Amino acid sequence: MNSLIVGFLLFANWLTFDGKGKHVVLVGGDEEYRSEEALPQLAHILSKHHGFKTTVLFAIDPKDGTVNPDRTDNIPGLEALQTADLLVLFVRWRDLPDDQIKYIVDYVESGKPVIGIRTATHPFALKTSKTYQRWNWNSKEWDGGFGRQVLGETWVAHHGKHKVQSTRARIVRGQENNPILRGIGDGDIWVRTDVYTVANRLPQDCVPLLVGEVLEGMGPTDKPVSGPQNDPKLPVAWTKTYKGARVFTTTMGSSQDLENEGFLRLLVNATYWALGMENKIPARANVDIVGKYEPHAFGFGGYTKGKRPEDF
Repeated sequence: MNSLIVGFLLFANWLTFDGKGKHVVLVGGDEEYRSEEALPQLAHILSKHHGFKTTVLFAIDPKDGTVNPDRTDNIPGLEALQTADLLVLFVRWRDLPDDQIKYIVDYVESGKPVIGIRTATHPFALKTSKTYQRWNWNSKEWDGGFGRQVLGETWVAHHGKHKVQSTRARIVRGQENNPILRGIGDGDIWVRTDVYTVANRLPQDCVPLLVGEVLEGMGPTDKPVSGPQNDPKLPVAWTKTYKGARVFTTTMGSSQDLENEGFLRLLVNATYWALGMENKIPARANVDIVGKYEPHAFGFGGYTKGKRPEDF
């Protein structure tokens, strides 16, 4: 609790949780999947159970200082990336000003590791910035922008039916002993979010770890659908490199998805791996929820209005 209070008193627009380990900066800002709920819980777990120092940044309404994912133009505190060892990105179509997005660009271009969650494949829809247009999700100058060039893919489409067909993750043959999957069995990960389309063009340096089995419904015991949606199954988690740095991407992810132990363990293991600490990944990483965690269902307009960073 003390680390939360200190972080809030010093930095009213974001949270910092103390730890003696590497500094992980988690940047949230999406209108649909409740990253403002998911990232603080992930930060809690990384700090309390694994000793990392974590900083969580939010989309903030400058009028009143509340967390407002619908404000696509303001994520204060990005200067924290100047001391970050790892960036965890969970944003969607942000239109950030140059003086903010510059910190993300400088971090990525410096050759430091990145983890991208769900909508991070399409993080930027820059309209006001002329400087960083090539980083846009639909960039023609830099095919697919940040998403495709750094993470491996940009936004294409929903492959599973959105809010109708959930996802069970299956381990890619040959990746059973990958350290990111340590303590995770085949089929352990079930999430409410649907499979994203990956257009059969992941860069050559991408290594798929998990593919998504499209299920008939929104329950963990639902059966796989038959037909082309699962033939072949599309990647939902993979590794890559960018400028020599390790990159991990998953197209799964919502605040409710963190209720699945296997998915949480995937994110924790990926944190160790991205930082070059795979030899320290526990046989079964502790992913116990810290404090009270009651995530909301994903959907537009579903965020809780009036909350400030310290409320998370």
